[in-house]
Amino acid sequence: MCNINIKNKIFAHRGMHNNLNIPENSIKAFKRSLDKNIPIELDIHLTKDNKLVVFHDNNLKRMTGINKLIRKCNYEELSKLKLLDTDEKIPLFIDVLNLINGKVLINIEIKDDKRLQTTIELLIALLDKYKGSFIIQSFYLKYLLLIRKKRKNYMIGLLVTNIKNVCYKVMYFKFIIGIIKPDFIACNKNMIMCNSIKKLRAKDYIIIAWTIKNKKEKKFAFKYADSLISEYLYDVTLYD
Repeated sequence: MCNINIKNKIFAHRGMHNNLNIPENSIKAFKRSLDKNIPIELDIHLTKDNKLVVFHDNNLKRMTGINKLIRKCNYEELSKLKLLDTDEKIPLFIDVLNLINGKVLINIEIKDDKRLQTTIELLIALLDKYKGSFIIQSFYLKYLLLIRKKRKNYMIGLLVTNIKNVCYKVMYFKFIIGIIKPDFIACNKNMIMCNSIKKLRAKDYIIIAWTIKNKKEKKFAFKYADSLISEYLYDVTLYD
């Protein structure tokens, strides 16, 4: 396992964006994060022509106005689109890596584009050459399992959004943790008080809480989580 300190970090959710003149997951948002020396959380998708791009949604509509799945687009088509009517475009993941260039820690979320092997092979090929620090997270067990199989030194984390205190759900959650043996758990901020998360933290699992939107949430979350993913969109002072 790679020895990266991921405790006491505040990651900029999709970069330090405001979705006005600085769109999320844009080069401009990442440059702002670098200027402030803030770790970056970002999302990756695979295009139809097997390019890894940085974008959150499965569909382009919210950010570009085009109602089309990103996995059904070639990068040439994507490269012509503007994010929220700004001059910012959907960036290639390799271009974002080159921009960050080891200056800050990156938290990479893998989205599910139905092509497991291709996504992971392309991701590993890029990250093996990258000189900076990174961690990888996903909601999708299959991606994390394949990364664990191929690169035991990568730090990986399971994303979880909710878990009710019902026996079979708790048991299933423990089963997943046992299989994947993640280095960290990235959970919805509403989960940090649940018994399953508390027990994992007591066993020295690193807990990352998301998405923190104001200083009150930040103060509370740091009592029960080790690091945070915070939303500059809602409170520009979260990183002070």
